[in-house]
Amino acid sequence: MSIRACVTTTRSRPRILAATALGTVFASSAAAALADAVPPETPDIGQGSARELDSVEVKGYAVSEPTSSKFTAPLLDTPRSVSVLPEALIDDIGTTDLVDALRLIPGITFGAGEGGNPQGDRPYLRGFDAQGSIFVDGVRDAGAQSRETFGIEQIEVVKGPDSIYSGRSNGGGSINLVTKAPMARSFTDVEVGIGNAGYRRATLDSNATLGDNAALRINVLGHDAGVAGRDAVDSRRFGFAPSLTLGLDSPTSATISFYHLDTDETPEAGIPYRYGSNALPAGVRVVRPDNGGDRDNFYGLLDRDFRETDVNIGTVQLRHEFAGGTTLRNTTRYGRSRQDYIVSQPDDNQGNVINGEVWRRVNSRAGNTVSAINQTDLSGTFDTGGVRNVFNLGLELASEKSVRDSYVVPNINAATACGLLDIGAPSYYNCTSLADPDPNDPWVPGTYDAATGTFTPASIERANAPVRTTADTAALYLLDTVHLSDQWQVNVGLRIDRFSTRAPITYCPELPGAVCPRGYSGPKITEDHRSTSTDPSGQVGLVWKPVEQGSVYLSYATSATPPGSFVGEGRESNPVSITDLDAEKTRNLELGLKWNLFGERVAVTADLFQTEKTNARQLDADGSYQNIGKSRVRGVELSASGKLTEIWSVFAGYAHMQGRLVDNGFVNGEADPTNGTRLANTPENSFSVWSSVELDPRWTLAGGAFFVDDVVGSFRVNPSDGMLTEYGVPAYWRFDAMARWQATERLALRLNVQNLADKTYYTKAYPVHYATPAPGRTVQLTANFRF
Repeated sequence: MSIRACVTTTRSRPRILAATALGTVFASSAAAALADAVPPETPDIGQGSARELDSVEVKGYAVSEPTSSKFTAPLLDTPRSVSVLPEALIDDIGTTDLVDALRLIPGITFGAGEGGNPQGDRPYLRGFDAQGSIFVDGVRDAGAQSRETFGIEQIEVVKGPDSIYSGRSNGGGSINLVTKAPMARSFTDVEVGIGNAGYRRATLDSNATLGDNAALRINVLGHDAGVAGRDAVDSRRFGFAPSLTLGLDSPTSATISFYHLDTDETPEAGIPYRYGSNALPAGVRVVRPDNGGDRDNFYGLLDRDFRETDVNIGTVQLRHEFAGGTTLRNTTRYGRSRQDYIVSQPDDNQGNVINGEVWRRVNSRAGNTVSAINQTDLSGTFDTGGVRNVFNLGLELASEKSVRDSYVVPNINAATACGLLDIGAPSYYNCTSLADPDPNDPWVPGTYDAATGTFTPASIERANAPVRTTADTAALYLLDTVHLSDQWQVNVGLRIDRFSTRAPITYCPELPGAVCPRGYSGPKITEDHRSTSTDPSGQVGLVWKPVEQGSVYLSYATSATPPGSFVGEGRESNPVSITDLDAEKTRNLELGLKWNLFGERVAVTADLFQTEKTNARQLDADGSYQNIGKSRVRGVELSASGKLTEIWSVFAGYAHMQGRLVDNGFVNGEADPTNGTRLANTPENSFSVWSSVELDPRWTLAGGAFFVDDVVGSFRVNPSDGMLTEYGVPAYWRFDAMARWQATERLALRLNVQNLADKTYYTKAYPVHYATPAPGRTVQLTANFRF
C-alpha cells in the first residue's frame, strides 16, 4: 500500500501531457529543418552575437547593465560586487534549476532543509543564509520553493549587505531572477531533451507581436527526470508562464504576467554522517558522510516519502516615461506558494551508523505562503549646479502570511528500531542497512511497545496544528549616483523599513526573557507575539574613473535583519523572543576594481571586502536572548566574463573567504566553546570557469571546471574528550563539457555532460545528521528548433 495515497490526492499528469505535446511539435517540424542542410552564414542561436534585451546589452557571457532601476549606474560604475548570469550561459551549461545555475558563481554554497528550514532553495552568500532574499524582477519572491530556469532571462547576484536594494536581509546579499518578457518581434523556440537517469524535458518559448505596440510571450515546461547516481530520487514538473505587454516601445505600457509551477517528486535528505554528535569516540576531530561504500544508496522509503509544490504568482507592472526621460513604474504582485512533504532523514544521533545501521527519521511539512506586494518607483536624471544626478526613488508596501503545519507519522524511534530490534523486518523497516538500503521496503506506519513486543499499525494524518505567521512591510528608499566630474562619482542610498511580524510563541512565565528550555516541566504560555522595528539602512560609494573603460571604488553598505524576517519559512538564529530585541546589523566595507578589456568585450573585476554581522540574537549568560552575537567574513573575489576573441567566450571567478564565528553567546552560563571557529557554509576557496569556442558557424565546444573547498556544517563538543569536532563535507573538483551543432538555421543540437569524472561529492552540509550528495555523471542531448 502506498502511504502517499493516504495523505495526498492522486497525481495528475499535466506535466507529462505537456512534454508529449511539445515533443509532437518538434517531431513534426524537425524533418523539414533537417532537409535544409545548408549551414547558415550567421546562426541565430548561441552566444556568439550581441543581443539587445530590454536595454540590457549582452556580449557573449558579459552583461553591461542590470535590469533593476534601483541600479543608478552601469555595472562598471556600480560600487558593489555584482555577478550576472545571462541566458546564453544558463542555456550552455544545461541547467534546469536555480541551485545548479548558481554553482557558476564562486562563494555561494547551499544549506539543507530540516526542522525549521523547509526543503527548497537555500543559498548562502558570503556565509549568510539568503533563502529569504530571492527576488523576481526586483520584487521579493516569498515562500520556500525550488525554482526553475525555463522562464528566466538572466540571474543577478548582489553580494554583501544590500538592504538598500532588497529591504530586510540576512546580510550576505540577494538574488534577482529576471523573467522572459514580451519582445517586439515574433519567434518560437521549442527544446526537447533526453538523457540518462530517465531525463526527459521539453520547453516552449513563443513570442507573438499583436499589432504595432503589443506582444504576448508564453513559456511552457514539461520535465520528468531522475538523478544520476542516486537510487529512487526523481522529479516531475509542469510550468506555465504567459505575459502580455500593451504599449510596447511606447511611453506608457502595461505588462500582465502569470507564473505557475507544480512539482511532484521523491525527495531525499542525503547521506548520514559517520558519527552521531552524541556518540563521538575520543580523538575524532573531523566527521564526514558515510554512504556505506555505494554512492547510489538512498535511505528513504518510496511508500512514504513525497514532496509536492504548487506556486502561482500574478504580476501587473505599469510604466510611464515622461518627457525628459523620467520613468514611473508601479508593480503589483500577488502570489501563493505551497509545499507538502514527508522525507526520510538518515539519522545518526544514536551512534547507529558506525554499526552499519541507519534510522529513517521522519521530517514533514505542510506549508502555504501568501504574499501581496506593491512597489512604486520613480527614476531619472536631474542637474544641480552643473552636477548630474541619476536617481531612483521608491515606496514598497507588502503583506506576507505563512501557515506551517506538519504530518503525524507513527513510527518507531531510533533507540528501539536500531538499538533493540534490527535492520529490516524486525524493526518494521524503520531501521535499514547503511551498505544496502532498500527504498522499496514494505514499511507501514505504526508504533511498537517494547514491553510486550507488540506492533500497532496506525495511519498518517495531518497534525492540524498550524503555526500562522504574518508580516507587514512599509519602506521608502532613495538611491542617487552623483557625477561630480568625468572621473569622480558618488553613489549614495538610504532606505527606511518598518517591519512588523506576528507569530505564536511559547514561553515560561517563571523564566522571564527566555525561551522555554528543552525538558522544562513548569508552566508554559502560548500566545501571539508582535514584533515591530523601524530600521534604516544605506550605502555610500566613491567611484574613480581614471579611464572611460575602468573604475576603482570604495564602498560601505549596511543591512538589517529584524526578528521574524523569514516569516515562518526559515529558522531564525533563535526563536522570536518574547522581548522585543533589535534587528541584527550587517555592514560591509569593500575596495574594488572593474575594467573592460579587449575593446570592452571582456569585463574583469577584483574586490577586497569585510562583511561583519553584529547585534546577532544569542543566549546571554543569564539564559535570555540578547543582541550580543557577532560573525565576520573577510575575503577577495576575482572575475572575468565576455569574449576574449570573436569566437572565444569565458565566464570565470575565484573567491577566497575567511569566515569566523566571533561571538556565539553563552551555553549554560559559559562562553560558547564554538567562539572563534570557522563560519558554517563558508568555503575558504572556491573557483569556477566556463569557456566556449565557436570552431565555425556550425560547431561550438565548451567546458567547465569547478572547485569548492571543504565546507563546515557545524562544530560540536565531543563528549568523550571535551574538544571540538567538525561536521562537514570535503573539497571537490567537478568538470563539465558541452558541444553544440548548428544543423540548420532553424535546428541546433546540444550535448551536455555534467560531472564528467562521475565524482562523488556533496552540495549541502547540514550541521549534524546528514549531507546531501550531488548527481553523478549526467548526459543530456537537447534539440532546439526555432521558427
